[in-house]
Amino acid sequence: MALEEKERIIIPDENGEEHLFEVLFTFDVDETNQSYIAVVPVEQTEDEEVEVYAFRYEEQDNDDNDLSLFPIDSEEEWNMVEEMLNTLADEEEENN
Repeated sequence: MALEEKERIIIPDENGEEHLFEVLFTFDVDETNQSYIAVVPVEQTEDEEVEVYAFRYEEQDNDDNDLSLFPIDSEEEWNMVEEMLNTLADEEEENN
């Protein structure tokens, strides 16, 4: 059985420094037609406690691998993302 390769993306910070993140999941919200991505810093993936970052994203038409990330600034959006995280975490615990 092959180990599934986790998808990784590079996200520059406000200083232009690039950081490697592992993609936890992406999901779409049909009502708002928005897409979201949750990532963790690669250097934290082995840690017990990881800091999860979430963004709203849009794929660029010209390149399949190019995403535009936008900060989540409404409490409503955050609640939705947290709910999705909790659901996925529960499912993962059930599968282990």
